[in-house]
Amino acid sequence: MKKKLLDVLFLSEKRKLVLLLLRDGAKETEYLLKSLDTTRQVLLPQIKILEEHYLVDHYDDIYELTTVGKVIVNDMVPLLDTLDTFDTDLDYWSNHEIDFVPSHLLKRMSELKDCEIVSPSLTDLYSFHRLFHVNSKMPDSVYTVTAFLYPEFDSLFREMLENNVSSYFIFSHELLDKIKTKHNEEFENLLKDENFKMYVYNKDMKILFFTFDDTHLLMSLLRTNGEFDNKYILCTSMDALEWAKELFEYYLKNSVQVKKI
Repeated sequence: MKKKLLDVLFLSEKRKLVLLLLRDGAKETEYLLKSLDTTRQVLLPQIKILEEHYLVDHYDDIYELTTVGKVIVNDMVPLLDTLDTFDTDLDYWSNHEIDFVPSHLLKRMSELKDCEIVSPSLTDLYSFHRLFHVNSKMPDSVYTVTAFLYPEFDSLFREMLENNVSSYFIFSHELLDKIKTKHNEEFENLLKDENFKMYVYNKDMKILFFTFDDTHLLMSLLRTNGEFDNKYILCTSMDALEWAKELFEYYLKNSVQVKKI
């Protein structure tokens, strides 16, 4: 009696890994054995199940995906990557707000699978900006969406502008009101620099901040109860940076440029 395909795919780690290894093309048995660090006695019965369910074919000593196998594996990979994203810290992801992400990017959470959850000490809580100029090398551009104003924002912004870093900031309405009442002069001076661009988001902002440059993405999520959390998400993969770029563009489309305080 044949198993359900879902059981074939996920109830055996070895079957799942064989399918993933064959995704890139046909492989000899020895390659599969070496990659999975196993024996023929252990592996061949699992491959036989894949053959019985029309996911894998073989000729001589070579195995490859069937057409059905290719379709299923191509759809399986994004799901596995999405699971990897949330498995990084399931408690964190489950207890923090992710509704700030539009639906088309929620479907691509798999692109964040290589990110890590960082829990800084109190002394390092406001030192995340150091990531943006490792070895004194400043990025070309920095993009930020925030409902939070960094305590030493003026010196940080000035440092970036002095190094010709193009800076793009999207603020929440509430933060812009605070800037107008408490930091009017500082931001009037910042806006005089052509490398400093400032926008206000015209919808409710359900995130503390996210910011990225050429090499890093940082995100600080709110708890589902709205409380602040000092943990943040750190990503450095190209997939994550592309995801962040599209997220920023989404927020920019719903924002208005501020040219004068």
